[in-house]
Amino acid sequence: MALFLMILRKMVKNRWLELSLLVGLIISVALASSMPIYTHAILQRMLIKDLEVLQTNSQQYPGHSYNSAYVMGESGDQLLEETDDFMAEQSQQFGLPILLSTITRSTLNFELTPSDPSKVDPKVNRAAELTAMSELEKHIRIVDGVMPSKEPVDGVYEAWVFPELLTQLKIVLGNELTIADKDLKQNIRIKPVAVIDRSDYADLYWTNNMGDLRSKFFVPFALFEKDFTKNKMFPNTFSYWDYILDYHQLKLEGIEAYTSTHERITGYLSSHFNTYMVKNPAITTLKLYGEKEKKLRIMLWSLNVPISILLAFYLFMVANLITERQKTEIAVLRSRGASRTQILLGYVLEGILLGGVALLVGPLIGLQLTKILGASNGFLAFVQRAAMEVKLNKEAYQYALIAVTASVCMTLIPAVLATRATIVSHKQTMARKNKLSFVHKMFLDVVLLAVSIYLLQSFNRRMNDLVSLGLDSMDMKVDPLLFVVPALFIFAMGLFLLRIYPWVIQLFYLIGRKWWPPYLYSTLLQVGRSTTQYQFIMLFIIMTLATGLFSASAARTMNKNIEEKIRYKNGADIVLQTKWDNDAPPPESGPSGIQSEASSASQPVVKKRVQYTEPPFLPFTQLAGVESAARVFNKKDAYFALGKETKKTAFMGIDTDEFGQTAWLRDHLLDHHFYEYLNLLAADSKAVLISKSIAEETGAKVGDVVHLGWNDVEGATCVVYGIIDYWPSWNPNPILTAGTKTGSSSDTTKQSKVDAPKLVIGHLSYIQNNMAVEPYDVWLKLKPDMTSQALYEELELKHIPLTSVMDTKQMLVLSKNDPFQLAVNGVMTLGFLIAIGISFIGFLLYWVLSLSGRILQFGVLRAMGISFAQLIGMLIAEQLLTSGAAVLIGMITGNMASRLFVPLFQLTFDSSSQVPPFQVSFDPNDQLHLYVIVTVMIGAGLLLLGTMLSRIKIHQAVKLGED
Repeated sequence: MALFLMILRKMVKNRWLELSLLVGLIISVALASSMPIYTHAILQRMLIKDLEVLQTNSQQYPGHSYNSAYVMGESGDQLLEETDDFMAEQSQQFGLPILLSTITRSTLNFELTPSDPSKVDPKVNRAAELTAMSELEKHIRIVDGVMPSKEPVDGVYEAWVFPELLTQLKIVLGNELTIADKDLKQNIRIKPVAVIDRSDYADLYWTNNMGDLRSKFFVPFALFEKDFTKNKMFPNTFSYWDYILDYHQLKLEGIEAYTSTHERITGYLSSHFNTYMVKNPAITTLKLYGEKEKKLRIMLWSLNVPISILLAFYLFMVANLITERQKTEIAVLRSRGASRTQILLGYVLEGILLGGVALLVGPLIGLQLTKILGASNGFLAFVQRAAMEVKLNKEAYQYALIAVTASVCMTLIPAVLATRATIVSHKQTMARKNKLSFVHKMFLDVVLLAVSIYLLQSFNRRMNDLVSLGLDSMDMKVDPLLFVVPALFIFAMGLFLLRIYPWVIQLFYLIGRKWWPPYLYSTLLQVGRSTTQYQFIMLFIIMTLATGLFSASAARTMNKNIEEKIRYKNGADIVLQTKWDNDAPPPESGPSGIQSEASSASQPVVKKRVQYTEPPFLPFTQLAGVESAARVFNKKDAYFALGKETKKTAFMGIDTDEFGQTAWLRDHLLDHHFYEYLNLLAADSKAVLISKSIAEETGAKVGDVVHLGWNDVEGATCVVYGIIDYWPSWNPNPILTAGTKTGSSSDTTKQSKVDAPKLVIGHLSYIQNNMAVEPYDVWLKLKPDMTSQALYEELELKHIPLTSVMDTKQMLVLSKNDPFQLAVNGVMTLGFLIAIGISFIGFLLYWVLSLSGRILQFGVLRAMGISFAQLIGMLIAEQLLTSGAAVLIGMITGNMASRLFVPLFQLTFDSSSQVPPFQVSFDPNDQLHLYVIVTVMIGAGLLLLGTMLSRIKIHQAVKLGED
């Protein structure tokens, strides 16, 4: 108890330091606990979105569990009863609300004969089945007739029918039919008494039960069960069990229960029935989620590596400051007989107290951080997106416990080192503050820098192979080293520059030693002789700013490259394909196909080229909100002939002026501006531009006359006017294709070869006049305030028929909602904000403690006649030489890390489709934010230190020194 009280008193005495340490612990725990919360939340959102897309694309309800079996034999009624109970029990095991459950019984198709041939034409072949659906009465409306009786009327079974059956069987209500079959124990008479229809066409009850309505007599379910199922009137029947589940309530935790239930149902039906069917549209989607969760979890951890290292360094720095203030006390305790274990026990209890508070508060803050991650629409950009479903779970507390344990252990390292010192060694250390740190003595900075550069070269080699060979990097796992190495480089580079920095101070001191004023002379000596003292805060600021810059650049680069990839691939804001009239014959089938095949044997058939009629283009240019429109003709299977050499190529026909106003292309991709190539092309109707791949393979050059065309077209002569590397919507990256290679053995082994894509750009008018008129795409550039929905409404209003639409804006929205993109933006934004926050706290904490430890020195200087203004000048100079230098080094290191390592993020994408090339992006606003924050930080520090200095009284300072 005495030890506990002593610890509490010590914590109260150092309350600001302890509070700063607690803040670091809480942030560490919050960050760690936010990862499983965010992973769960984003996968939960993605799960429901994927199921909704599945419903839209396949027109199948994802929450539908459809099960059927063919029941044979005398014991079928008992087996059906057991199966009904099993299905009812298993439907509860899905873990979802059951919106509807339906049991359907059905017989085989039987031939029907009129009971009264005088009322029904007996010559018509009729066949149908008897069907019963549970709770059918609640989901239909009677169009004509009356409700069927629940018991046979004079031996006749009354039934509901849909109108299609009356038409198919050519009967009317009230016509009685008889089922006579040798397999039946007796003849069955059936009479339709009511025509029905669905009461609600959107009712999920009819999800999978709208088969062939032309051959179904619906009888009351209870009657069917009593007379047909239990009495075995029909030896063989079909049974269906349908469950409509509310898939919007499906949770990630329930996926295993859902899939297990599906497997149990499948296993039961396969073991009890020879013929059965189990369908559940959601199962395929659910089975992919394990891999998605694994990849997202690795990516989140990887993205958080730099900020985690920064937090660890912050905790170590604060713990070291606390220990530094208590080293004399520790040395005294050691000299008076206290063991290292006893001293460390006090620090352990202190860490447990602070860690316990962090463990209670941290996960709650992590919950709020997750909401920030979910609202991010880009780096430092937030939108009012639908809130993610976030909640604390067991895994979040497990991560929090690991984080708090690791953090507390980190804070104990300085205490462990401090307990080694005696009072003598402590005084010796204080007298030798100018000695090199352990890291610099062992040249760890040089070693770490060499390792990070080696890993950088390794990543660069891998990336070059991916791009040059056209490999798909999506098959690769996310490599955590891709995020660890930049943090290692920042740390090593910061240490390396701090090794050089004292020499810079010495040089600066020597250059002006005869002219420096006293206060600057004193500051240069103070900083130059105590570089080890300032290394912690300088390295901390360097890492903070460099990590912030790297995070900003990485996020901006990934966002911008994804956006540019979509814009380049599409070529314009909207790409439309309209319907073209043509004279193509209808597809041959049936007897006509046989006839034409027979005739082709007797005489050859000349295939006629299809003639197209070009629809009006003017309406597209007159659409409200459209800034410009262009016609773009694409032919993928054209040919390029130069002399005797012919190459397969893609062919694009454009109107140069309209194309230049509409298409999108990033600057500096071509040797000259995009418009210059269009102006070059516009000079001659026969002019074409060719890709560099064509020039390299055929030797074509500017001025060559070439021949262009495609199958069924005579082709035309053109002149090469330019050679291009990139063009809107064209991917120049090599494509990996399968080839064969025969070795010395008889076996033929497959290998891969690289096929470089080729492109020729020409005039659309020249193509139409000299080759053929064929369908082209319409490219639209929208005005900034125009929305896609408004454009669609305008197209519908003007009755413009479309066959396909490619909307760049909608694709950009989808990319921003991608879980991996959300993770990048959210985590990078959070890391940037945390880095700036702890940097501000650490900066103020260090300088306040530093000043409080130098009160005697400042008091003596004031007593010697140094004015208050000169003291302030000393502080400003000291800040510039330490914090200012650290800021400059941090900016340099952050920019270097960004330029060296951000291009490696291309490894996480498909390099073959990454066009335009990956480019590192810097947003001036991010650096401006950093400059403002640094200015505010240093300004606040100077203001605080100046205020503290102004309150120093000389006699108190001198008295303090005497004590």
